[in-house]
Order: sequence, then C-alpha cells, then structure tokens
Amino acid sequence: MPPGTDEDLVLELFVDWAAERKFALYEAQEEAVLELLGGNHVVLATPTGSGKSLVATAAHAAAIARGDRSIYTAPIKALVSEKFFALVRDFGAENVGMVTGDATVNADAPIICATAEILAHQVLRDGKRCPFGLVVADEFHFYSDPQRGWAWQVPLLELPHTQFLLMSATLGPTNRFTEDLTRRTGRPATTVANTVRPVPLTFKYRETPLHESIDELIDTDRAPIYIVHFTQKAAAEKAQDLCSLDVLKKEEKAAVRDEVGGFRFDTPIGKDLKRFIGHGIGLHHAGLLPRYRLLVEKLAQAGLLKLICGTDTLGVGVNVPIRTVLFSQLCKFDGASTRLLGNREFAQIAGRAGRRGFDDEGHVWAQAPVHWIENKRAEAKVAADPGKKKKLTKKKPPERGYAHWNEETFFRLVNGQSEDLTSSFAVSHQMVLNVLSRPGDGRRDLGRLLLDNHEPRERQRALVRRAIGIYRSLRDAGVLVELDEPDEIGRHV
Repeated sequence: MPPGTDEDLVLELFVDWAAERKFALYEAQEEAVLELLGGNHVVLATPTGSGKSLVATAAHAAAIARGDRSIYTAPIKALVSEKFFALVRDFGAENVGMVTGDATVNADAPIICATAEILAHQVLRDGKRCPFGLVVADEFHFYSDPQRGWAWQVPLLELPHTQFLLMSATLGPTNRFTEDLTRRTGRPATTVANTVRPVPLTFKYRETPLHESIDELIDTDRAPIYIVHFTQKAAAEKAQDLCSLDVLKKEEKAAVRDEVGGFRFDTPIGKDLKRFIGHGIGLHHAGLLPRYRLLVEKLAQAGLLKLICGTDTLGVGVNVPIRTVLFSQLCKFDGASTRLLGNREFAQIAGRAGRRGFDDEGHVWAQAPVHWIENKRAEAKVAADPGKKKKLTKKKPPERGYAHWNEETFFRLVNGQSEDLTSSFAVSHQMVLNVLSRPGDGRRDLGRLLLDNHEPRERQRALVRRAIGIYRSLRDAGVLVELDEPDEIGRHV
C-alpha cells in the first residue's frame, strides 16, 4: 500500500484483504478501524478473542498509507516476537522490524515491534522528535503495574503529534485516557468497548483432586487444557507429576514424534520438555527459549498436546490455542506477600479459554485448595465408617505462599469488574539521563514531565524532589556537567 493512498481506498483494500482470509469484521472492529482511519485515537476495550489484533493491523496499514512509521509494543518479548512474525507475514519482511533487549532486526522499517520499555526510553531521549506517527500499545492494563507502568505512560505524555491505539480486554473506566489524550494532542479520542465474547465461557469450581478434574475434561473433549501456575518452577514440577497420566492414544504419540522430528532439545530444560511432550504435556512460560515456546504453540495448534502447564503469562496475549483454562490456585505471591488474584488478573487469564472459529464455548475451572480437598475426602470416609473418626487428622493449609480461597472467591472473580487503572509513574537515574541528553533544554523538559503526568499533585512534588536528588548525585559524581553556554544542539547539561 503506497504512501498517499486515500483513506477510503485503505478501508476498501483492508476489508477485501480480511475477507480473503475469512475474517468478517465485528461491529466493534469496524467502528475502531473507521476511527483510526479518521486520524483519531482509539482505546479498544473488547474481550479476549474479539479481534483486537486485526484492528491493529488496519492501524499499521493506515500509517503506511499516510507515510508514517508505526510501532507495536507489548510487555513481554515472547509476545513481541509473535507479533513480529505475524506482521512479517502480513506486510512483508522488508516492512517490519523488531527491537528488544536481546535482538534488533531491521530497526529502520516502517513497522517496529518492541517491548514497552524500548519505546519509552526512546521517547525520553527523543521527545517530540520520536519518529513514530502511530503507537499501538497492547496489553495496556500494564499501565497500572507498580514496577513497569511508567513505560506505558511516558509515550502518552511526550508524543503530542502521535496517534494512539491502546488495547486491552480489562481496562475498566477509560474516560480519563480519552480526555487526557484529547487535551494533549488536540485530536479526538474514542473508546470502543464491547462486553460480548465471540466464544462464551462456562465456569466451574472443582472440589476433586487435580488429576480427576483433568480426566473429566479430557473425557468430555475439553482439551487442550492450560493449567495455570504462578511460578515457572511450579509449572515445571506439575508437568513432571502429570507425566503419569496417559492422556495420548498410541496414534497420537506417533503423530507427536513425527511433528517433533529432528528438533534439538539440547539444554537441561529442553530434555525435560522433550519428555513432557512425549506424554502430551507442554510447558509454557517466559523463561523458556523462544524456540521451545514456539514448538509448544505449534504442537498445541496441531491438537497434539492435551495439557499445557504454564504461568500467568498466558494472560498476556500469547497465542496458545486453549479450550479450557484450569486454575491450580487463586492466590499468588506478588513480590511482597501472597494474596488473592485481582479481578483483572483473573479475567486476563480466564479470557484465553475458547478459540474463535474452533470452539462453541470455552471453559474456566478452578481447583479448591489441595488440603481442603483432602480433608473433605477424609471426612467422607469417616461419615461412611464412624469407627475411623478417632484416626481423622485434618491437613493444615500451607504456612507460606498461601491465601485462602473458596467457591465464593471464585465466583466473585467471575462476576467482578476490572479495577480502575492507576498511575505508576516513577523517576529513575536512566530517565533523568535520557531526558537531559535530548537536544534543547532538557532540564525544562524534565520539569514539565514531572509536573504534567497522571499522578496526583502531592505525588508529583515527591517525584520532583527525587529527580533533584538524582540530578545532584549525577552532577557531583561528574556524570553530568553544567554548561555556561548551550552546546551545538542546545543542551545546558
């Protein structure tokens, strides 16, 4: 699509392209595409599986037609890599690049895929000179992440001439974003929302041991099953435990061997993965090498894996086809304490169940706590044989890494609304250095950034005090040198 293509023709060509691939636009998709072609910002708040990626593809095409560069950002490298290959397929290798902390490919391409932090650091260095006319921010709910949320906020603050497409299935209220974008950029911003899932979900709370739940799901044709854990170690250990289940038929095991072929499993975790796969069990988390993750995704798409043990990175848009999501627990350690899942966390993961075009419905099950299930079984035995009552010893909940949940907890999460997104803007040494390295008066730009962000006024004052402390420490260490006269690009430091 050559630069300068009329927006009506862009729409016509895109609809034809989608139709060739058997993609019929939903009403929300069509509305979002029309807003983007009209040059407006869009906050796309539609359920998982409702085709947000197709809207993003239209946005990239429209940017190319305008002669603009565009960038797609995501929170994890696995998703960045996945989108890179998808966009290469759609736009051609010469038009798509990728920049992560590990690799750079075709960095001057019209379309770039990157982690959110990569874009944020570039924006801090370049300011308004940042070369992207469109930013597609996927998984935008990371805006609230206490450690990383700043990276989703910085582009909104510093790119007044850029169009934004902000996407997530769990945004909560969005008025503050549309109003702020309109104020900063002078162009309209619209929320396109829809609560209807293309593939509806059913929910069930299970009070049976995990292996019995798995047996029932497989017997009722509800695989592939993604078993959710909250650490990579727990996922790997459960995959090992489940190898004792015989989930593959003889011909399915042969198909797995044929599909794997001469694939190299030449690392310790690779050897474990090879064994798991032979039993119809996948392992999937951000700590795996990309080629291992891609193999698991490929085998799952081919229907050759019945079970996938993984972490909550499933909720970050990674393309693993799943019919059932099975929560092994409803609590997680968040770096400070073990707590129950929030509504947004639960919805992000649960929403991956059910595959558009493959499933009539998706299934979301959650296991009761292991000790509770064991106690219930023991009590049932006592009820059947009262003579055993004296021998009954109840299991206690784990002393560490546990917060209690029950059926009420589960359905509260099922019916809950996503929490409001809250600003997590933060100042670091790298932020100060990046802004001060810009052409022009970096101190003025830094002051504006610290006093015109999404934080409340009291918090902004605290950010200024921290930035002053960082500035003085860098100056005293000789990292920053104050100039009597601006240098050739207008810097005072």
